[in-house]
Amino acid sequence: MKPELPLEVYLPDSGNTDDSASIAVDCLTREQAAKELARLAGTIAYHDRLYFQEDTPEISDAAYDSLVVRNRQIESRFPDLRREDSPSKRVGAPVSKGFKKVKHRVPMLSLENAFSAEDVANFFDRARRFLSLGTTQTFDIVAEPKIDGLSAALHYQNGKLRLAATRGDGSEGEDITANVHQIATVPQILQGENIPESLEVRGEIYMNRADFFTLNQQRVQEGEAEFANPRNAAAGSVRQLDASVTARRPLRFFAYYYEAISGDTTATHYECLQNLKKWGFSVTPEIRLCHSLTQLEEFYTTINGKRAEIAYDIDGVVYKVDNLAWQRRLGSVGRTPRYAVAHKFEAEKAETILEEINIQVGRTGVLTPVAHLKPVTVGGVVVSRATLHNADEIVRKGVRVGDHVIVQRAGDVIPQVVSVVTEKRPANSSEFVFPSCCPACGGEVVHTHGEVARRCMNGLLCPAQAVERLKHFVSRDAFDIEGLGSRNIESFYQDKLIHSPVDIFTLEERDKVSLTPLRALEGWGSQSANNLFEAINESRKINLDRFIYALGIPQIGSVTAKLLAKHYRTLATLLTAMHQAQNHTSDAYQDLLSLDGIGQNMAEDLLGFFHEPHNLDIIHKLHSHLIIPEFIVETLSHSVLSNKTIVFTGTLEKMSRAEAKATAERLGAKVAGSVSKKTNFVVMGADAGSKAKAAAELGVEILNEDQWIELCQSLGKK
Repeated sequence: MKPELPLEVYLPDSGNTDDSASIAVDCLTREQAAKELARLAGTIAYHDRLYFQEDTPEISDAAYDSLVVRNRQIESRFPDLRREDSPSKRVGAPVSKGFKKVKHRVPMLSLENAFSAEDVANFFDRARRFLSLGTTQTFDIVAEPKIDGLSAALHYQNGKLRLAATRGDGSEGEDITANVHQIATVPQILQGENIPESLEVRGEIYMNRADFFTLNQQRVQEGEAEFANPRNAAAGSVRQLDASVTARRPLRFFAYYYEAISGDTTATHYECLQNLKKWGFSVTPEIRLCHSLTQLEEFYTTINGKRAEIAYDIDGVVYKVDNLAWQRRLGSVGRTPRYAVAHKFEAEKAETILEEINIQVGRTGVLTPVAHLKPVTVGGVVVSRATLHNADEIVRKGVRVGDHVIVQRAGDVIPQVVSVVTEKRPANSSEFVFPSCCPACGGEVVHTHGEVARRCMNGLLCPAQAVERLKHFVSRDAFDIEGLGSRNIESFYQDKLIHSPVDIFTLEERDKVSLTPLRALEGWGSQSANNLFEAINESRKINLDRFIYALGIPQIGSVTAKLLAKHYRTLATLLTAMHQAQNHTSDAYQDLLSLDGIGQNMAEDLLGFFHEPHNLDIIHKLHSHLIIPEFIVETLSHSVLSNKTIVFTGTLEKMSRAEAKATAERLGAKVAGSVSKKTNFVVMGADAGSKAKAAAELGVEILNEDQWIELCQSLGKK
């Protein structure tokens, strides 16, 4: 079984933390929604990195999906709060070191998830409206199993495999050509007729369960660690720097899509799959062309019922609009295509006993109750702990120590408590009393009116908060100091070697005069100590955006940190602006609010951080040990619509408003809801109202629908 992982990975007080994690979306205030979107952005980015880059996921697909769905629901309710680092705007994680980078010509997107027949129906209703199709028009859909493997893009030139790449972050992947050459089911030279001269084939690299079990048996015999599951085994095998290792692994490849640069007249996705088979690719045999939602549901039920009989792992069913012309029109929104959706299988459940409730203190002082469970196997994985989020969640679910509870697999180890089996409750059970003092420092616990969380107010005087903030400071998207992982941070804090971020950069100097140098401590030696000092010294030069993120400012994730760095360019300019913006009537404050993605709530958290003398003292001391160069803004060539602001008004007759907006954004434009001096074009449909009048008064160029379509088509051909 897979060993247990640190609990803080799953808790709402990890990373971007706030007290809104367990509040139903419909009950969130605007302020809580902004904080929850910040938390979700950080949490999902963390798990994206583990899944796509390191091939060591710590939560299940079901748990990940629930985070993504909650993020989408909040954005739907508060569309103006959508963050620059929103998970809906990105895919995967950055590529790892060791492989050459490959820029995808067409981004490799993730799929939107559906969890019920109603979700599926709603998805295709939206597609129908986007395309302005009548309710009686035929809508063919291809249904195919969702393979749980590693996505890859294979490039063929004149029928020969020339390049293979991982998905990476969706825009840029890793060059795994040498390794893919070792996979027997990947044709090196294509066979058949009508093969496009330049062809990109996408699919999943996977491992059959039988092959996976055999591989693990071999690893045990050779004294090596077992792989957790077939997906991890496949991903780890294909990302070996030594291709000979990959050659010894039983990898397979299923193709599910291709795109030709030119010369292909295929009209449907189903026909594409047939072409792939003719050219020598393996395509999953469990595919059906469906003509109704009823047929989709029947296919889903059939596949779900025979999962155990299928030789490879699947985690749902993918539905794709069959008409390729419609696919191109539908395009994508954020990180997901509008023409495809993944209907996920239900999470597995089990019953166990809640033996104890403990309290964990996170980076921002939030106290999180943790349920310790009698170990139980859920979906083949032993789980023994779960977060209970907050005191209100305990009351809402009526959870007591000793209760029999239903747990749902929300992670490879960590489950979530779904409900209590009250008829099995012990007679002597009592309600859990939430502590009034911090278990880490004994400080006062405050419950602010209108908030859910209970919070320790001791700040950095609380050892639990200090340690978590140090962990954030050296995390991957911050200083990323090799050798300063969670365990070493905890150890160094306990040994009084590091109590603040500044101590990290004076560690080597202090070590030289220490009575007990680092190399003399248990688990350390001269080489490991020197390696750590070298890693610290290498991190002394850091980009401004990573530095801002490392500070752990509430609501400021890596994308927002980059936005601030791009705007202010230098640390000195940022500090001056934050000082001036403390006055809400100042130009500096208005300038801060003008940044796309910075709302008033986020601005207040940002200004509050830079108003605290202790934080400023830490920043100035850090600056004396670091080199933080001016942030360089990359310039790119764009179409004539790039960065132009467009407003649509009136009823468009030849395309839906959604399609018109999507087209504008694809061409680099910004779509606004009102006309101002910054508006560059107003596209006027039938029955245009006050926006057309305002455009005329401001001298903004007005286009009718035909002119707009002609402009888009001319740019699309370039």
